[in-house]
Amino acid sequence: MDSVLILDDDAMVRERLRRLLARAVPHARALEADSLKAAGALLAGHRIDTALIDVGLPDGSGLTLLPMLQGRTPPVDAIVVTSLGDDATVLEALRGGAVGYLLKNASDVEIELSLRSIERGGAPIDPVIARRVLTIMAAPAPIVTMRFGAASPSVLSPREMDVLGLVSQGHSNREIAEQLHLSINTVECHAKSIYRKLAVRSRAGAVYTAREQGLLP
Repeated sequence: MDSVLILDDDAMVRERLRRLLARAVPHARALEADSLKAAGALLAGHRIDTALIDVGLPDGSGLTLLPMLQGRTPPVDAIVVTSLGDDATVLEALRGGAVGYLLKNASDVEIELSLRSIERGGAPIDPVIARRVLTIMAAPAPIVTMRFGAASPSVLSPREMDVLGLVSQGHSNREIAEQLHLSINTVECHAKSIYRKLAVRSRAGAVYTAREQGLLP
């Protein structure tokens, strides 16, 4: 995590995140933007590894940036940092490709630990949000769970199902590679294929959609 975009229209929030980032990842360079337009300009002119994005911005939702961040080479790890924790916003963020979801009312220590987790390849989600997501996934599925064009077990290869199962247990790509005796590049290729087949952009989105469609218990 060398270059981090901090996108928030509140100068005090940006200063807080910049300060915590400097403590958690001293070598990281912070670039700040207060709007989608300003963020777009920074993305056009700089290599960005990670983005900390708010949802409510003067010129739109920060979530609209997620496809752009996913489309870059390499993709930008997007972590939503917001005051909004409603189900619709959380699911939109995770399905859109966000690899983390933090709440602004978390303590400095919690956010700093989350930033350190990102540096290690983690996907930090505020405990309150994580519990909400688990509750949603645990809810009884509707009688008809397969959407038109949705994936089925036969669409995912046996190896992809192995990878998906370990992803659902919270294992990192490196841990999955070790357990399945594969290279980490091979695991990443399987993960990308799973995302494409399930029409999602993140690990959390893949697990949620797979359970929704009956691919996982």
